[in-house]
Amino acid sequence: MSSAQTSYRTSTLPLSMPGKPPYNAPPQPYSSRISMSPPSVAGSSTNPSAAPSYSNSTTSSSYSGSASGEYESSAGGNGVDLVEMLSDRLNGTFDPLPLDRGLARQAQASGELNAKRRELLELQALAQRRLKGTRANFADGMKAAKEVKRDLDWTQKRVNALKTKTERKYPKEYRTANGLYPAPVDY
Repeated sequence: MSSAQTSYRTSTLPLSMPGKPPYNAPPQPYSSRISMSPPSVAGSSTNPSAAPSYSNSTTSSSYSGSASGEYESSAGGNGVDLVEMLSDRLNGTFDPLPLDRGLARQAQASGELNAKRRELLELQALAQRRLKGTRANFADGMKAAKEVKRDLDWTQKRVNALKTKTERKYPKEYRTANGLYPAPVDY
């Protein structure tokens, strides 16, 4: 059994990706830059192996975004919070009530469809039980009809044999009786 090796080509060349279609958005009153002063070196050392110590000029940040002015806009210094502004706009434009109503209608329709499906399956099972019973009754009826036909054939043969025997044994009396009681026409 041979084993196949898969090699993946790794490349450090940049890939050209298609750009987004142009979107004419209204101008926004904020800048995407974050106003935060760069860290300053606390002490400078002449030793090249020593690592410099940095500190934040505003406060020492714990990377939780709680430092004052850490993610504020630099447009005019008015302190607009981008996340708060975008969430306010989203909350102002998005109304969840039609979505909730649609979900409720969908759940109700799904429940009704499931109930109808169960009802149809029950009716199908009932129809199959009835069909099975009808087939059994039909088979019994056919068996009885075959038995009756066999009995009638045997009786007819027996009557014909007796008639022939009587006609041979008593020809004069048979003709007299046949004249008094003729055989039916549709027989």
